[in-house]
Formats: sequence, C-alpha cells, structure tokens
Amino acid sequence: MIRWRKGEVVRIRREWPGAVELDVTVPEGECRALAYPPLVGRPEPGDEVLLNTTALAMGLGTGGYAMVVAVPNRLPEDPVGPGHLVKARYTPLQATVLGADEQDSPHHGELREADSLDGMPVIVADLHSALPPILCGLYDRAPGVRVAYVMLDGGALPAWFSMAAARLREIGWLAGVVTAGQSFGGDVEVATTHTGLLAARHVLGADVAVVTQGPGNLGTGTRWGFSGVSAGEAVNAAGVLLGRPVAALRVSEGDRRERHYGVSHHSLTAYGRVALSPADVPVPELPGEFGERVRDQAELLAVRHRLVPVPLDGLHEALRRSPVRLSTMGRGLEEDLAYFLTSAAAGRLAASLLS
Repeated sequence: MIRWRKGEVVRIRREWPGAVELDVTVPEGECRALAYPPLVGRPEPGDEVLLNTTALAMGLGTGGYAMVVAVPNRLPEDPVGPGHLVKARYTPLQATVLGADEQDSPHHGELREADSLDGMPVIVADLHSALPPILCGLYDRAPGVRVAYVMLDGGALPAWFSMAAARLREIGWLAGVVTAGQSFGGDVEVATTHTGLLAARHVLGADVAVVTQGPGNLGTGTRWGFSGVSAGEAVNAAGVLLGRPVAALRVSEGDRRERHYGVSHHSLTAYGRVALSPADVPVPELPGEFGERVRDQAELLAVRHRLVPVPLDGLHEALRRSPVRLSTMGRGLEEDLAYFLTSAAAGRLAASLLS
C-alpha cells in the first residue's frame, strides 16, 4: 500500500508554482522529494518531513519522487475563505477548494444555466505530454488564440505537478488551467469534465480548450484497463455541450510495443468504442510505410468520426521552437517525432476551425 519514511530536508533543488523539489535524507540515504506547499506548507532545510516513498521505490518515471505528506513541526495555517468542493475525497490528504460551479462561487450564476460551448473546438488527447505540441501546432496558425487547459484526473491529481503547464501559463500560452473531477490545483476548480469545459469557455473566455489527463498514465496492457479511456468520455462531453471535438491520435514510431506502435490501442479504444459523439480526427500526412500504417489504422475510426488529413509542413520547426521541453515516455522530439507531429497536427486542425 504505502511505504512511509521520516526524513530531514537537506536542500531545496528548485521550485515552480505550487511545488517545491527537495533533497531529503532517509534511513536508506538521500532521495529526491516533492512537496506541494498549498497542501503541506513549505519545507525548509533542517525540517523533519513525513514521506510517502511508494512511487520512488517502484521506480516510476513521471512520479518517481518521495512525496511530502506533512511537515510535523511546522504545520501550515488553516485555510480561510469559502470553498466546499472536496477533492482527493476520503483520503488522508483530502482538501477543500472553491469550485467555480458551487454556490459560493462568483461564477455559480453563470454556470448554473450554462449548457453550450458555442461551437468551441475542444482538442482531446490521451497523454499530458501532448499538451505542449498541440499548442505548438495551434499557435503556429492562430497566434492570438486564447486557450484553456482542462485537466482530467486519470494521471496526477495536483496540477502543480506539471512544470510544463506552469510555464505555459506563465508565458500566456494558457489562459488558465481548469482541474476537473478529483484533480485540483488549477486556476479554476470544477466538479466534472462537463463543467470544466463550460468554465473554460464562460469563465476563462477560451476560444479553444485542450483536454488531457494530468502527468502520468495508468496502463495495464489490456484493452480497457488504462486511464486514457477518459479521452473518449471527454469527446462525448464536448459533443453534448455543442462543442467541436477534435480527437488527437496517440501515434508513436519510437515505442516498439505492438499495441502502441503506429496508432496506439488507447486511441482506437477511446475514440472507436467509448466516444459516441462524432469528432474530427486529424490524420497526419506522415511519409513512407509508417505513414501508411497510421492511415490504415485510423480508418478503423471512420465509422463514427470524420478523418481529416493534415499536412505537416512547418510543424517540425514549430515544435523546435516549443517554449517547454518536449518529452513523452522519456523520448524527446527527435526520438519520437511522429508522436509530436501528430499532436501538433491536432492543434493545426483546431486552428482551421476558428471563425
């Protein structure tokens, strides 16, 4: 279940909005740890900390930190102000936040009757790593567009874990982060994916929304046992709210696992079986036999969705100009170019849908 350790903070390595990375000594030696000051306060060198070392012991890539659960000798102040929406419910770290859709929110009146996205393009992707390349493709064609990121709760729950989202917010590539369901820590908190999309449109004034799970991804190697099935559910939410769903394919030439090589089975299941609302599916015009493989696999989605060929001219250069590091499953831009080009193609298609 949980591996518990007590440790002492040695040094602060770096920090970004909502998160502090630390070096901590534990009985086994020194390890890397992560604290979320809004939850546990800000640890300082010399502080004793209580740690959950489970992810570290498992060697997880994205979540390979010891997590600070508490700073016992210097607890943070009690929260003040309104907020009755509980996230990470019935866990030891459940927290109350002010939901945009709850009664105490200044946005409650607007969201109470909100029922339409007014045709707003909604780009849905499986992995969090698709967010930066999608924006690269979008801003390459629509530099003045206003974008909101709706984060689902299939991966990391705290939005603070994402250095990419923090940086994209800082430079204005994101108008804001909306945390839906059990995820939390965004600029706007909401109860569901549906109110997340409505808040992106009516609270943040977005022209386009991008929907992915937070960093990290749960997969079991089975047809249905992966957290990205939520991508199909997000397509349905966008459709029922009168948005324009754009279903970004997860494509890889660098992943040699058969189920993920070419178009991932995650996309084929989420969009082919879970998504009942029709969506535009951008199909990248990749060259050679691999490109033919991707196009053939994408044809399986044509029963319900509209396949849209997307040329890739200029997208490699746009990706090279990314303001944040591009990485997926430990592979960078040149190590899995097809993945990033396919994500950027979804941004390019969404730009063409803006009136």
